[in-house]
Amino acid sequence: MFKKINSKLNNLKLAKKLTLLLLLIFIGGIAFSGVALANILNYKAQDEISSKAWLMIRTLSSVRSYTSNEVTPQLETRLERDEFSPQVIPAYSARIVFENLKKDNKSYKDFIYKEAMLNPTNVNDKADSFETAIVKRFQQNKSLKELTGFRSLENGEYFYIARPLALTDSSCLKCHSTPDVAPKNMVEIYGTKNGFGWTLNLINGIQIISIPAAQVLQNARQSFVVVIGIVAIFFALAIFMANLWLKRYILGPIKRVVQVAEAVSTGDMDAEFEKVSNDEVASLVEAFTRMKLSLALAIKRVEQYRMKPRKPDN
Repeated sequence: MFKKINSKLNNLKLAKKLTLLLLLIFIGGIAFSGVALANILNYKAQDEISSKAWLMIRTLSSVRSYTSNEVTPQLETRLERDEFSPQVIPAYSARIVFENLKKDNKSYKDFIYKEAMLNPTNVNDKADSFETAIVKRFQQNKSLKELTGFRSLENGEYFYIARPLALTDSSCLKCHSTPDVAPKNMVEIYGTKNGFGWTLNLINGIQIISIPAAQVLQNARQSFVVVIGIVAIFFALAIFMANLWLKRYILGPIKRVVQVAEAVSTGDMDAEFEKVSNDEVASLVEAFTRMKLSLALAIKRVEQYRMKPRKPDN
């Protein structure tokens, strides 16, 4: 196989050999730069997406903490024993703040925030199969503080950050232990089937924020195409200029040397080798010029020898 390729290469002219070499360099350069560029752009895209997600989830976590530490104690003192107000629930505050943010800023309209629970009071907070699997991972590994990755939803690809949620305040058992101790108006709103039977420190849900990644990844792909296109054009121009330079300064002078050498070989001693530069090609021209002079001198001597009268042999 290698011998066949080598044989074919040997039959190619110098210009085609150089073009083939440049083409191989072109393909290799495009492939290498394409892989490197794709990795860089994907890294930047994921970094941009994750930065938005981290900012959002930290903001909503701060809202939950503020509600739990500042708002809930104030409201609970004003509520009767059997009264219930959603404003005392950190999840409710985080959701309302998030919805207001989406209304005020269109750039957040495709963001998704959910406090997905295995057994929620509000069925809208019920964890789907994907979220349930994440909850179980947190349950199996208590040291795990967060999970990140990509998930596919109806609107496309999303980057998510998930954090575990557990009941850590015993006062919350008033609403989530058994229906008979829960506030009556809460039972009237949500019923007695959901949101009960919780225990302290048991991870039974996650706080998850999902950020649309399709547009960012698409921008990265578009940037990739543009940059690779520019690199390809640059390489193509480099090959064109190299071939043009090769024909003008190397192949052209060599062809002229060959033409003069062929003329000299047929007896045209008036043909002159033309020196147009001071490079290696010029050295070749000088060598052929000396060879022509030596050949002319040798021919002249032969002619003189032939024309010289000779004494007849006895």
